Amino acid sequence: MGVRLSHTPVLYQEVLAGLEIKPGGRYIDGTVGAGGHARGILEASAPDGRLLGIDADPAAIALAREKLVAYGGRVTLVQGNFAELEAIAQREGFCPADGVLLDLGLSSMQLEAAQRGFSFLLDGPLDMRFDPSRMITAADLVNGLGVSDLADILYRYGEERRARAIAEAIAAARPLHTTRELAAVVEGVVGRRGRIHPATRTFQALRIAVNGELEALEAVLPQAVRVLAPGGVLAVISFHSLEDRVVKQFLRRESRDCLCPPEQPVCICGHKATLQVVTKKPIRPRAEEVESNPRSRSARLRLARRLGSRV
Repeated sequence: MGVRLSHTPVLYQEVLAGLEIKPGGRYIDGTVGAGGHARGILEASAPDGRLLGIDADPAAIALAREKLVAYGGRVTLVQGNFAELEAIAQREGFCPADGVLLDLGLSSMQLEAAQRGFSFLLDGPLDMRFDPSRMITAADLVNGLGVSDLADILYRYGEERRARAIAEAIAAARPLHTTRELAAVVEGVVGRRGRIHPATRTFQALRIAVNGELEALEAVLPQAVRVLAPGGVLAVISFHSLEDRVVKQFLRRESRDCLCPPEQPVCICGHKATLQVVTKKPIRPRAEEVESNPRSRSARLRLARRLGSRV
């Protein structure tokens, strides 16, 4: 199956409005993907706004370069992990930035390329790496981990209630080489019920583990605050509860002046708020968007504004 290049950016209008884009501003898209949000940011910041696009996937960078060629020198694209956002932004002259966007979802480009191994609906190798230079693949985890370690990954990153049973079934079926082989094993344990494919949580968990996604998210959030100018906006789109929980807790913590426990009579932590939370509850896609793009149904957008002077 070929790669579809008409990737639809999730919560497109909501992101552009939330970032409060202004002409001449400097913006960072830490997950530039196919360049959908990036194009909107460049249009809204015309005539002289600049955008730094970062992505771990070299195929995404190549596609974004093709899609954004018309914007010339206003665009800087870097292949790299957003866990290094601050260093990349400083190197490329994007500190301070007026807005930072992190779209944590998989793109259609990645899902629909069978050879990347992200989809249980297509037959491909068990890869799941955003960056092909990473050493560990999903096949390494599936075929190399002990049952307990594998079950721990499925439970922790996929919130899979049948994690132990699935891990035992995988171990009994080894070696597994393709996405459909793995999906069939999982389906044999979980069975089919409802519209959600039984292998969804397993594939999510393996992808998160292969790419160190939660660790990268925890690393990038404080960096995003540090690169933002006062009044700059952080926008994060998450697609499952693990990501959203990390983002929510970070924003809550960074919007408070004191982090001492309630029983502490006097503040001794010295923490000062760096963010003002803009979205008390996450922004969800409208019904029309979900109907036209079903993959958007689990998206949650959270926004926060940088306070005070730079740290």
